Amino acid sequence: MKTLPGFRDFYPEDCARREFITGTWREVARRYGFVEYDGPVLEPFELFAKKSGGEIAGQLFEFTDKGGRHVSLRPEMTPTLARMVAARSRDYRKPLKWFSVASFFRYEKQQRGRLREFLQLNCDLLGDERPAADAELAALAIDLLRAFGLTREDFVVRLSDRRAWLAFLERKGHGADRAQDFLAIIDKMEREPAETVEAKLREFGCGLSEVRDFIANPADASPEISRVTRNLCQRGLGGFFEIDLTIVRGLAYYTGMVFEIFDRGRTLRALAGGGRYDRLVHHLSDGAADLPALGFGMGDVVLGELIAATPRARVLMETSVRTAGNIDVFVAVADETRRSEALALVQSLRDAGLRVDYPMGPVKLGKQFQSAELAGARHAVLVGTEWPGVKVKELATRTEREMSADAVVADLSSTAAVK
Repeated sequence: MKTLPGFRDFYPEDCARREFITGTWREVARRYGFVEYDGPVLEPFELFAKKSGGEIAGQLFEFTDKGGRHVSLRPEMTPTLARMVAARSRDYRKPLKWFSVASFFRYEKQQRGRLREFLQLNCDLLGDERPAADAELAALAIDLLRAFGLTREDFVVRLSDRRAWLAFLERKGHGADRAQDFLAIIDKMEREPAETVEAKLREFGCGLSEVRDFIANPADASPEISRVTRNLCQRGLGGFFEIDLTIVRGLAYYTGMVFEIFDRGRTLRALAGGGRYDRLVHHLSDGAADLPALGFGMGDVVLGELIAATPRARVLMETSVRTAGNIDVFVAVADETRRSEALALVQSLRDAGLRVDYPMGPVKLGKQFQSAELAGARHAVLVGTEWPGVKVKELATRTEREMSADAVVADLSSTAAVK
């Protein structure tokens, strides 16, 4: 029986690649002072249908549960996060810097870079409305990708600001109530024929040439973006971004700066995307809590494709995969009459935190050493009748030494600690 379309099996080597990605995500996020959280995989349908916009609502895995509730598997984390923060906003010091690594579900056609179940890193910063917070989040997104061996030649952050478009729309005599329809046109500009875009824009009193002129001259469109880009340049990250007003993001709750990250060759879908959603916590708490907020998500599927296509990053990942299942010690039983002593030693070594394997039945000593090397063991410990204690062999150098069973636990534990 095959897996369902858009879902994946993770064999050990696939788990090792997944752990390489998620472990790197966690390490870099914590380096920026972010702490991990999580929420339920199943939420009320209304949470996503009302707060994420029409596009997401059409992709929900939704059903009625046995209690008659209309529910959905989570397609994204931001509404859940906003709900959680709204419920306990007074319990935490601001600003909040939270991240999660979780599975998400979207019922859409399986295609390159997009599956129906995927892992995603979400990083959010709540309680700070200054452009410095936007810059901090953009810098984190850049450093997350750099940690995989990717450089400014491999990816670019495309920055924009929805407020610039709202001001443009206001000059055309339209209020915020028409903003989502207008931004949907801008969002699809690069994917639709020019005639189609032109016809849609006429409803708003403008044409494609005017919109293109606005996009081509972003310097005066948003002073906030200028502050963000200056901050990034001060960090030495100037070559990693560009201002691109065609980026508006499809979700309804974004209110300010937004960004998407692409590979330089534009051969893949967006690697990450996010922005400001300053009013979402207010809406979800019915006005009880009001925190400015911003965040982004980075999925594992497209990132994995870019890593595989980039030699530096691919070497880092495959090295991690090769060593993921390595053990520290292989206890070789050279004499079956001492198997009980060997088992006690195995347990003591494991209690000391070492990764240990051994033969569960009689095996020739040569095959045991072969198993030790295939498992990537650094040391083999021989238990036999030719010596009163045990013999410790360092497999890389082939050096040997004899010691008591008690001493070997302390010795190998200290060696592993400084490895």
